[in-house]
Amino acid sequence: MLLSIRHHLRYVYGRPVFLEPMTLRLTPKQDCSQQLLGHSLRLEAEAAGCTAIQEADGSGALVCWFLEERDQLEITMEAKVRTLRPNPFDWIITFAPAQRLPARYPAAEAAALAAYLDPPMGFGPGPGAGDWDGEAGSVATWAAEQAAAVEHNTTAFLMQLADRIHHDFQHVGRFEGEPMAPEETLAGRSGACRDTAMLFVAACRSQGLAARFVSGYSIHHPPEVTEHELHAWAEVYLSGAGWRGYDPSLGLAVADGHLVLATAPDHRLAAPVTGTYRGTGVTSTMTYALSVRALDGEALDGQVAETP
Repeated sequence: MLLSIRHHLRYVYGRPVFLEPMTLRLTPKQDCSQQLLGHSLRLEAEAAGCTAIQEADGSGALVCWFLEERDQLEITMEAKVRTLRPNPFDWIITFAPAQRLPARYPAAEAAALAAYLDPPMGFGPGPGAGDWDGEAGSVATWAAEQAAAVEHNTTAFLMQLADRIHHDFQHVGRFEGEPMAPEETLAGRSGACRDTAMLFVAACRSQGLAARFVSGYSIHHPPEVTEHELHAWAEVYLSGAGWRGYDPSLGLAVADGHLVLATAPDHRLAAPVTGTYRGTGVTSTMTYALSVRALDGEALDGQVAETP
């Protein structure tokens, strides 16, 4: 599927501030599931300098720094991307102990996936794969119930988890703030896409499955919104299949209707824009406009939204 994206962000400050170095994760990934055909990223007013980097999880990013104070910043990203995975189930699991839960990986893979197996940062009782007591306990219990419902079959568990979150939870739009703790999302049976994505990640990790947070775009509207906006979902690593996406807010396995910007073990490292500013008592406002169009199908345009 050929997708065209235009994402415009505008930050306005109550008075001139000094912007600290900023990381922009607004370059779509290029890998076996999507091909970047064109991309531009503009800042107004211009930064003093920018450098393109590849982050720890393989996502491309732009680090920009600034020398002068300013009272606003505008960022515009435009891209054309061809997504390459029409069938989300074109894989097999090649390591038998990963086919049933709790899953295991070959030793070399397990070592490489360590960051994706621990309880999500700030949400669990501490580091250590398999340490799921205390704060994350009820998430682990709930995940174990979902696993039992499908006789501990890994493939069925992933769809069961996405389906249960989609149908049993209230999906809400929440324009600002970090994801809620998975424990809180589970207790309230409610959350935005980033909340349910982190719940999915935590539930998978409690069953021994490596999982990570994804930010990007989708041509599908989650039930809580009426226009396009930045979207979040999860990916799970399966031996023989690699990273595979699951969208719990939509209740589906990810195919060619999703476009990945950034992935990371922790949501903080997948935020499209990360940065701070210096200015005592200064208020700030962000507005955005997002358009996602399928060039060989129906055009789908977003509306302008504002958050304080």
